[in-house]
Amino acid sequence: MARDNCPNIFPNYDVRFRYPGKIGQTRLFRENSIPHPPTKIFKSIESYKRCYQGPHVPSLPLVIKFDWGGEGDTVFLVKSYRELETCLEHAAKCENSGQSGFLIQDYIPSGNRSLRVVVIGDCFKSYWRSCADQNAFHASLSKGAGVDWSSDPGLKERGETLVAELCHKSGINLAGMDLIFPESESPKKPLMLEINYFFGRIGLGGSQEYYRILRKAIKRWIASLI
Repeated sequence: MARDNCPNIFPNYDVRFRYPGKIGQTRLFRENSIPHPPTKIFKSIESYKRCYQGPHVPSLPLVIKFDWGGEGDTVFLVKSYRELETCLEHAAKCENSGQSGFLIQDYIPSGNRSLRVVVIGDCFKSYWRSCADQNAFHASLSKGAGVDWSSDPGLKERGETLVAELCHKSGINLAGMDLIFPESESPKKPLMLEINYFFGRIGLGGSQEYYRILRKAIKRWIASLI
């Protein structure tokens, strides 16, 4: 409705509606040549069964992501075929209730941390979310990760550059984007994990700081239209 009635809108949510969910985001990454972990899309359990028939099974470990959810609640590291079976059973139950679709991604060790890059208009703010527990999988603040603003500034810059590329191609101007850097690579290059249109503010310094940055970004955006 906003798009139909106003030529200029902040934030730009065009791709949020055009590429919904984690499946949509994967399509967005593919179409814009944005590096991301190798991913297979399954819109249903039936499509998974068509891909993996008989003795053919995906290689482990892997990551299963349901098409919905946030803060890592619908993302699972799968290390055994029993765990895989449990995830697929859960996916089937969700499908029966009207929520369908999931991704299977290669598991890529990244040092128990991820980079959050927050885009607020023309402003980019980034910080690491790190887990002290070496056995931890989720590197989100809601799962116990800590905030690190200062480590590896060169890698942060590479991450921000990749996010800026995606923003330039897609028009995204308000989101929190998550990236990882594979441990096995040298030099390390960022891989995009997902886009969060609703995101926490702790890493930005809290709500007051977020709104301060947001107001300034909106003023600059309005000035650019004149």
